[in-house]
This record gives sequence, structure tokens and C-alpha cells, in this order.
Amino acid sequence: MVWTWRFEKEDGTETVPAVEPEEFTTQGDAESWIGEEWKALLEGGVDQVRLFEDDVEVYGPMSLHAAAES
Repeated sequence: MVWTWRFEKEDGTETVPAVEPEEFTTQGDAESWIGEEWKALLEGGVDQVRLFEDDVEVYGPMSLHAAAES
């Protein structure tokens, strides 16, 4: 199993992140990474993300703007 993030603009179109994305072996590793990198992603033009396990969407879209407002 491989866990990956899809990086999107606010309208749902895919975008290239400013931070080099990784592939993760666990959901926890993927979520920890997004927790560390969300500010750089947001500053680089990513508005929201979706988490995938292989080709199956687990959840999303998850706005990165909501985290900035907290």
C-alpha cells in the first residue's frame, strides 16, 4: 500500500506543490508530513489536499486555509 496526497487549487484542479511530495507506507506518516508541510504548501499555492491509499481516495478535499485560521 502507498499513501499519497493530491494537491489542488480551491476549484479542485490539480496543482504542483512547492514542496516535493512523498509516498508513504502508512496513513499516519502521510498525515504527519502534511502537518509539518501545510504552511509551505499553502504559501506555494496549494489550497486543499486529498489523501489516497493507492488509487482510492480516503478523504478530502481538506482545506489548508482552515488550518491557517486556527
